[in-house]
Amino acid sequence: MKNYRKKNVQPMTPYVDGSEMVGVSVSVSDIQNGSPKIGDMIATNPNDRSDRWLVAKKFFDDNYEEVK
Repeated sequence: MKNYRKKNVQPMTPYVDGSEMVGVSVSVSDIQNGSPKIGDMIATNPNDRSDRWLVAKKFFDDNYEEVK
């Protein structure tokens, strides 16, 4: 296994109760851990707006920071 760093920014929006989840990929492990839930983020591929996936709160907090 090798480590990689992203070269660009990742567009995301916070998950809120009632967020439209049609077309958002959610991993089995995230579902087993209670997602989608408040604090999770929905990521969007900037080159294909239909490609969206859930980022669990803990992973987001551990790996992302807002670009100013």
